[in-house]
Amino acid sequence: MPSYLCLLPVMEELDVNVSSNEGFGIAEKIVLLTFISAVILMAILGNLLVMVAVCRDRQLRKIKTNYFIVSLAFADLLVSVLVMPFGAIELVQDNWIYGEMFCLVRTSLDVLLTTASILHLCCISLDRYYAICCQPLVYRNKMTPLRIAVMLGGCWVIPTFISFLPIMQGWNSIGIIDLIQQRQFNKASNSTYCIFMVNKPYAITCSVVAFYIPFLLMVLAYYRIYITAREHAHQIRVLQRAGTPADGRQHPPDQHSTHRMKTETKAAKTLCIIMGCFCLCWAPFFVTNIVDPFINYMVPGKLWTAFLWLGYINSGLNPFLYAFLNKSFRRAFLIILCCGDERYRRPSILGQTVPCSTTTINGSTHVLRYTVLHNGHHQEQEKLPIHNDPESQESCF
Repeated sequence: MPSYLCLLPVMEELDVNVSSNEGFGIAEKIVLLTFISAVILMAILGNLLVMVAVCRDRQLRKIKTNYFIVSLAFADLLVSVLVMPFGAIELVQDNWIYGEMFCLVRTSLDVLLTTASILHLCCISLDRYYAICCQPLVYRNKMTPLRIAVMLGGCWVIPTFISFLPIMQGWNSIGIIDLIQQRQFNKASNSTYCIFMVNKPYAITCSVVAFYIPFLLMVLAYYRIYITAREHAHQIRVLQRAGTPADGRQHPPDQHSTHRMKTETKAAKTLCIIMGCFCLCWAPFFVTNIVDPFINYMVPGKLWTAFLWLGYINSGLNPFLYAFLNKSFRRAFLIILCCGDERYRRPSILGQTVPCSTTTINGSTHVLRYTVLHNGHHQEQEKLPIHNDPESQESCF
C-alpha cells in the first residue's frame, strides 16, 4: 500500500522480516474493513455537506475564510475518493492488482492531496490571524480577492513539485532501487505490492515543505489568536468592573458582554482542539518519515499503516473542526438535512439598529451601539471591545 512520503514496507524477504499484513485473520479483516469504511464514509459525507452548505447559503459565501474551507473540503473529498479506497483494498487483500503505472499515479495523488489539505489548514490559520489579531483595514488590505486566489492556487500547485514531478521522474528512488524491487514481490504468497520508498534528501525536503513549515506557521498564528482572545475576555471583565455603580452593588452583567466573553473563551478552546487534532493525526507519520531512512527502513509495516491512516482520519475530522463547530455552518447543515425547514433559518432583526461608532478607552478600541426598541420608550447603549473580524459579524456584532 503506498504511503505518503516514505516507505510503507508491507513485506520483507522471508528470511529477513515478516510481511506487514501477514497474520490478518478473517475477524481482523472484518474489523479493519469496517473501521476503514467508516472513516471513508465520514470523510465523504462531511466534506460534501460543507461544500453544499457554502454553495447554497449566500451568507456563508460572503465570508472569505469559507473559500479556504470549501477548497479544503474538496481536497479532503478527493483523498477519501481517490486515495483511501485503493489503499484499503490493498491492505485487506494483501495484494496490489492495478499495475505499476497506476501505483505511481495513486502514490502521486496521495502526496498531492494530503499535502494540499495540510497547506489549506495553514492558509486558514493565517487568514484567521489577520482577521482577529489585526485591525479591520489591515485585514481588508491583506486578504484581497487576488491574494486569496494566489493562496488557493499555491495550495494546489506547490504539492505538485513534491508529488507527480519527482515521483514520475523517479527522483525519490535514487540509490534505493534495488531495495524497492526486492520488496515489490512476495514469492511465498505470489503477491505484488505498491511500494513507495524515498531516499534521505527527498524525505527531508518533502517533509519540511509538506508538514514542518505549515505546522510552524499554524502554531505561531494560533498562539497569537489565543493570546488575543484572552485579552479580549480580560478587557470585557475590566469594563464590567468599571461599570459598577458607586454604591458598590453588583448589577447583572450585560448580556452582550457576557456572550462576547463566552465566545472568546470558546474560540480559544476551539483553537486548542484544532491544533491538538492536527498534531495527533500527522505528527507521528512525519516524525517517523524523517527517522526511517536513517535507520535503514526498519520501521514495522503495521506501524506505518497505522500512522498513515491516522493522517487520513484528519481528512474526515476537518469538516467537524472547521465547519461543524461554526454556528452559521451548523444552521446551514440543519436547513439542508431538514429539507429547508424554516425553523433553522436566520431570525429576523426585531429592533432597529443605528450604525456602530467607535471610541478609545485607555488605548483599547470599543464599539458604541445604540438600539432603538420598537416601543420607543428608551434607548440602550452598549460599550464593548471590538472583535477585529469583520467576517464574523452580522451587523455590528
